[in-house]
Amino acid sequence: MNLLHSISLFTPLDAIAVAIWALSWLLIGLMIENPPNSRPSVSTLMLAYRHAWMQEMVTRQPRMFDSQILSSLRQGTTFFASGSMLAIGGGLALIGNAERLLGLARDLTLNTAPAVVWEIKILAVLLLVTNAFLKFVWAHRLFGYCAVVMASVPNEPDDPKARPRARKAADLSNTAARSFNRGMRSLYFALGGLAWLVGATPLIVAALVTLFVLLRREFASQSRLSLMQVET
Repeated sequence: MNLLHSISLFTPLDAIAVAIWALSWLLIGLMIENPPNSRPSVSTLMLAYRHAWMQEMVTRQPRMFDSQILSSLRQGTTFFASGSMLAIGGGLALIGNAERLLGLARDLTLNTAPAVVWEIKILAVLLLVTNAFLKFVWAHRLFGYCAVVMASVPNEPDDPKARPRARKAADLSNTAARSFNRGMRSLYFALGGLAWLVGATPLIVAALVTLFVLLRREFASQSRLSLMQVET
């Protein structure tokens, strides 16, 4: 009964806004990871470059440059995982002290809904942040696996194990990057989800703006044009 009462505090527009928010998050992920062959996304273009990187690593001596690149990738995942964990802690602390948030809402002349409404809204955002944290942690783990496989690649390029192990390292790197990108998308939409604290209409606008930004970056950005340039 308490759950039903809490749900009844939201309007149909809230349900529509949350549906648009969630569907936008799911839709952009599918579009980026499964684009049409005629218009690949930046993420899919980078898959081939990671394979090319590992094939070049086989003949590169020494391989300090490759280890430095992988180290920088792992540092990036660590940074975002740590930031996500701090955000989760802050959000949980805010849920535990919703009265202060209600006071702020009154000061800003926002809709002074019951505390449970604010808690549910914050919890929805935290679900995406938590998903991002888990994706970043897994990406960090996969980059670690990639580092081990890279270290196992024989120094002799003609060794029959060199190319196959390089391909394995590339596959691990691509899987790690995919997990990292999913975490980033979750953070983007979590930030957009904060607009729900203001109202359902701002949430719809924020979700569509976030969707547009990600579509542009993946399918119509300058970086994509650079990757698409024919190499002569």
